[in-house]
Amino acid sequence: MSYESLLASVLEQSTPLVLAALAAMITLRANILNVAVEGMMLVSAFSAIAVGSATGSALAGFSAGIFGAVGTSLVFSTITLRFGAGFIVAGLGINLLAAGGTLFVLERWYNSPGGLRPLGFPEMWHVPEDSLSFIPLLGPALEGQSIIVLLTVLAVPACWVFLYRTPTGSYLRAAGEDEHAARSAGINVVRMKFLAVTISGLFSGLAGAQLAMDKLHFFLPNMTAGRGFIGLAATLFGAGHPWATASAAVLFGFFGALGDRLQAFDIPAQFVLMLPYLVAILALTFSRWRIYVRNKPAKL
Repeated sequence: MSYESLLASVLEQSTPLVLAALAAMITLRANILNVAVEGMMLVSAFSAIAVGSATGSALAGFSAGIFGAVGTSLVFSTITLRFGAGFIVAGLGINLLAAGGTLFVLERWYNSPGGLRPLGFPEMWHVPEDSLSFIPLLGPALEGQSIIVLLTVLAVPACWVFLYRTPTGSYLRAAGEDEHAARSAGINVVRMKFLAVTISGLFSGLAGAQLAMDKLHFFLPNMTAGRGFIGLAATLFGAGHPWATASAAVLFGFFGALGDRLQAFDIPAQFVLMLPYLVAILALTFSRWRIYVRNKPAKL
């Protein structure tokens, strides 16, 4: 097992997790606990495969995945910000609707409840082989990766610049930290929250398209397999900061890639499959313990 192949696997496994984490992070900064990332990713994955197979165009499938997730995010923001539904309840409802809705379409439209596996699905653009070999270690790992992996690498610093170096990002953070003070300063709090949820939909769309279009080229019911919740765990572990959040998501991706490698050894498959989720639970436990210690009153 070479370091390059392991790093390439970590990049592939981490990309949807990092995107899901950024999607949850941007809404958390607006004081929205977004549990609907899972449903947005699922809608994106289905839309990408359905439109890509119907049109024979990778660009059309990619665009459909983005628009599907953004559209779902607008439904979520309308239900919560316009009609006052609870964020957690609405998010769980979106997840259930996405899971049940995609399965319903598979059964009724495609007559294939087991999944959608189109023949001759168009390929996304990937980094050409031997094009980055001059970069030590990271170059060979990036070769063969999809365009979404490269966009994810750029998305992390872009989020940091947006949140901490732009007026809109400052308004968004202010709306999440203290709504009354933000309104007093003339900030449209609802608009900032709508913006945060929409950006969350964009990142979720990229994550869903990566899952369905990169290597698999098919859609399976519930193929997100809890990645949206792992992304949320990475956000909470990273305390809502872009770099820490992305690092936590990469850590989860590393254990996912390590689990794939462990399948070659005499290790129970159940342990290998639960490894990323076990790490997520431990990370959440550590995060809550850290908050408890920080807020613990001093002894007199």
